[in-house]
Amino acid sequence: MLFENVRIEAMGYDIGPEIVTSADLEEQFSDTLARLKIRPGVLEAISGIRERRFWKLGTKPSEIATTAALKAIDIAGIDPSEIGVLISTSVMKDFIEPSVASLIHGNLRLSPHCMNYDVGNACLGFVNGIINASMMIEARAIKYGLVVAGEAGRELIESTVRHLQKPDITREDFMENLATLTLGEGSVAMILSHKDVAKTDHRINGAVNMAASEHNRLCVASPTLMKTYPAKLMQAGVKLMVNTWRIAAKTLENITDDSIKMYVPHQVSSHNTTAFVNALNLTPAKFKLTFPTMGNTGPVGLPTALAMAEVEGELSAGDHVCLLGIGSGLNATLMSVTW
Repeated sequence: MLFENVRIEAMGYDIGPEIVTSADLEEQFSDTLARLKIRPGVLEAISGIRERRFWKLGTKPSEIATTAALKAIDIAGIDPSEIGVLISTSVMKDFIEPSVASLIHGNLRLSPHCMNYDVGNACLGFVNGIINASMMIEARAIKYGLVVAGEAGRELIESTVRHLQKPDITREDFMENLATLTLGEGSVAMILSHKDVAKTDHRINGAVNMAASEHNRLCVASPTLMKTYPAKLMQAGVKLMVNTWRIAAKTLENITDDSIKMYVPHQVSSHNTTAFVNALNLTPAKFKLTFPTMGNTGPVGLPTALAMAEVEGELSAGDHVCLLGIGSGLNATLMSVTW
């Protein structure tokens, strides 16, 4: 899938005010750790996540996504009435229905002609949203597209902590719930534009997507509990990403470690990142990582890392950026961007 006319116009993001460390979480089920003879510090040791950010309990995904969207629109300096589509990619939802997108659309008071809908695909949702909007821009159906995500999953974390406090929790139960404790909260938004109206030259070159849905039960979540099989998930995910990389190298230009200035992966854990690096023989220092201080923020993580790289002056005109990630299901995407 190749694009010629799509540009990243602006990005905005927001993070919660409350810092919760991995040690803070472990303290709440310390009796279980002691009974199972699991040493304190295991959460940070396995994930590489020191802390994550939270909003107050009860904060809705649409609220924080709206804040990020307002920032992106302000940075872009565009007339919001010209936005042709709003795509929300949040895993967490305010309600079963209506869509989170409709809530954000209403908050922003966008044009009634602006399409709005949700796209859900775990950690890959935001990248899928970029692809959706890019296809419309490439076809000249719209001039501007807005992709947003707001992850407010504190209720799921607190529910998991209560579950791990039960006196009958086994070591197997603990390991299956460990990944839930890596979650953090955040929000992000991206304005995409057609090159004819763009003020930047940050180009979306194209993307490659692959699926391995035979692994669709390795991470299963409900509003109050998420069970994951980390070792199997990582093994299958790395294999899928290797296959995706090989196809991308044949489909997209400059998919080599030498030509890529920065990798922006989905933000899961240090073990996952190391597995990607080793399997593809990539340069670790080129990876832009936010999970050590923000946790796993699902679809918010990848675009937030890209936005932070821009704010921190880590990208220059002409730099080749590779966005890559795995989403539960399993699905993989590799996207090429020229800054």
